[in-house]
Amino acid sequence: MPAPKDRWVSSFSFLLFCASSIPTWGNVRLVLELSPQEYFSSLQAGKASLAYFSHNVSPGAQPFLEQVESSAEALQDYGISVVKVNCPKEDVSRYCGKENALRKAYLFRGNVLLREFPTDALFDVNSIVANMLFALLFNEVKYVETLADLQNIENTLKGRLNMVFAYVPATGTAEHRAVMEAAFAYGTIHQFVLTTEATLLEDTSKDDASSAQLLFCHCQQATDLTQPCRRTAMGQALTLLNIHRHLKLMAAPLVTEVAEDPEKVSTVHLQLGLPLVFILSQKETYEADKRTAEFVAWKLLGKAGVALLSRDLVDLNVLLRANVALKTPDEGVPIKYLVLEDTDEVLTLVEDKNKVEQIQEEEEEEEGEKENNNQDIQDDQVVEAVARDKKRELPLELIRVLTEETFHSALLEAARTVVLFYASWEAVSQAVLRSYIEVADHLKGTQGVLLSGVNCWDWPGVCTKENVTQFPTIRIYKKGEHWVRYDGMWATQELTSFILLSQVSCPLKLATIGEAEGYLRGEFPAELSSLHHTSLLGVFSSATSEARAAFEEAGNILSGHVRMGMYSEDDALALAHKYLVSPPALLVARSRGQSVEGIALSQQSTQDLVQMIRHELLDIFPEITVENLPHHLQLRKPFLILFSDGDSSQVERQEMLKLAKGGPQQAFVACWLNLRKTPVGRGVLKTYFTTMPPLPVLLWVNLHAGGQVFKFPPEQPMSEMNILSWLEKLQAGLELPSSTLSEDDWKPPLPAYDFLQMMEMAELPLHTSHHHHGDTPVQHPPESPGGDPTTQEEPSQESKAEKVGSPGRDLRGTAPRLAAREKQGKRHSEL
Repeated sequence: MPAPKDRWVSSFSFLLFCASSIPTWGNVRLVLELSPQEYFSSLQAGKASLAYFSHNVSPGAQPFLEQVESSAEALQDYGISVVKVNCPKEDVSRYCGKENALRKAYLFRGNVLLREFPTDALFDVNSIVANMLFALLFNEVKYVETLADLQNIENTLKGRLNMVFAYVPATGTAEHRAVMEAAFAYGTIHQFVLTTEATLLEDTSKDDASSAQLLFCHCQQATDLTQPCRRTAMGQALTLLNIHRHLKLMAAPLVTEVAEDPEKVSTVHLQLGLPLVFILSQKETYEADKRTAEFVAWKLLGKAGVALLSRDLVDLNVLLRANVALKTPDEGVPIKYLVLEDTDEVLTLVEDKNKVEQIQEEEEEEEGEKENNNQDIQDDQVVEAVARDKKRELPLELIRVLTEETFHSALLEAARTVVLFYASWEAVSQAVLRSYIEVADHLKGTQGVLLSGVNCWDWPGVCTKENVTQFPTIRIYKKGEHWVRYDGMWATQELTSFILLSQVSCPLKLATIGEAEGYLRGEFPAELSSLHHTSLLGVFSSATSEARAAFEEAGNILSGHVRMGMYSEDDALALAHKYLVSPPALLVARSRGQSVEGIALSQQSTQDLVQMIRHELLDIFPEITVENLPHHLQLRKPFLILFSDGDSSQVERQEMLKLAKGGPQQAFVACWLNLRKTPVGRGVLKTYFTTMPPLPVLLWVNLHAGGQVFKFPPEQPMSEMNILSWLEKLQAGLELPSSTLSEDDWKPPLPAYDFLQMMEMAELPLHTSHHHHGDTPVQHPPESPGGDPTTQEEPSQESKAEKVGSPGRDLRGTAPRLAAREKQGKRHSEL
């Protein structure tokens, strides 16, 4: 919005504030009573005044005077004074001497009469204010009666100004007043046009002419002078506040281009209670996506905002599985990412609030049927996520698909071979397969790393020999011999980090102090330069061989998860002394060597070292997320956790950070949780308190001993000293818990599947040619769920030959396309 507009909007807001804040004292009257001589001598150039001339107030004029007095305050806000002129009996002038003149009110600007009004036309405050402003703004607000007049005004405005066109059924109404007050505030920014002709509204809009309407005409952006200006109707009632809101929306950018986390994006639409639609874009299709966003924005103008979000500039995995996102103004509601077919569905999202849930429900169904089976309890959310992309084919060429014949030879081709063992019909496998392909794309061209996959549904023999019984499973084989199993999060970033860390020996043996210093700075080795992990360096002298052996064994256990180095040369003592420790010691370098902490190592066992290293990798005052919560739970310590809403509790977090650095953090985990970033925290708080407490809130939660939840007193400032005093009372048993959690174990509702054993119980003709001597014989499938034996016809010799003679024609040796889930679902039901 240009600077003049900002000034007008600010003036308008200030005007409304003043109008609502002017006090009234006692019997102070805003209507002046003057004689004709006093009145005309007091008139000032440019000043407007409404005058009523009277000899003696007749009973019939009393209602009019009451309304005038009531409107005086509102008129004063617009610089119009109200005066009652008392005429002497002998006065026979124009305004006092004629009887007809006494039934009228007069609007003057200075000593110039602008207009006279019959008193019966000024029947209430709305009619008085509306008519006075209409008269004052006569040259600014155009009144039209015909379509030709409207078109002529529109043509003169094209390329210069926008037009606000209002229809009111009659002048002097509340709607008329609202339009005139808006024109008073915005008249220098937009051209206001008014009509009371219903036929004119019917010619320009499809809306019902029985009620007042307002159209914003985008004439300033008109490029084709032969075409009418675009029009955006205001869908709300014609009030001053709604007009102000509508004009503010019209002044906002048509499409906002964003390159940050959508959760952090705030636009005028969200501030005014409207949703924001994100069209997800990428570099290759930017121009087409921008045109789509503009098309949608014009359709939703005044109903929702539209933003163009670049996938290339935002690191969110969810963006790869969606093309549209919807952010609502409701606090705490997460952004919904959807896959939509066309722009009509985008429009429906905004116009029908229930459409989001309906689309998600439809995507969960397979061919109109959704199995209500208890087996789906463990993976129903994953199934829903997979169903959203069921029509999207995966770029399988990025990974090597292995079979029984190629598995062992492929393990010898590269220094590190990453293998994903999966089942083509299983929902979690399909979800992980997407992340895995994203990892393959990210690591494309990386020397010494081969990414591959085995579909255990097609090649159960391979998975049996490798003792893989749970899907999905990821292993990294080193030259076909020793392997490391991945047991972290399935997200793309975590998988990529694990694979890159596994490339380098753990611990990595360093030969010189220069290499050791570069390792602490994150510069060595080159394969890990892109990672921002904390660097751990063990320093050992020749006399600490036992500690060095335990450190090496700990490195083997933590391979792929930790960046570990080891320095044990003759000058190791000098390196250790630089950081004020003596060998054996552990140097911990955070933020690429900006801070290095030296920790002395005693004669610790391997397991003690593993535990200590994992603890050192945790932040001092961590933000709890879904990803890192398990690591902190493993410490089995109470939680001192601050629940906050984004940046609203920066001061409290600083106090908590001082507390965490102070020393007593060894007894508990001091942490915080951002409800905007991790909305599941709201559900946690509701479990604790039934209803949401005001934020920020500080809690002491001991999940491992009694499950008691204590709430820091909200009336106390959240300072380090107050928190420490409160903790002392907790330890002394002087505080009562706010709630106590149940003792139920957190376990899956059903035991894990042994997929290979289930496969052996099914008759799979395609696999018979691959059974080896000694394998479990194929058994017939069990009875159908209804209890009646499933009747199966004996396949013909021709069909048997086709199945056995052409193995691999189905999905053997390939990963499943999402569009083929119907066929895979049938196999799942056979189990």
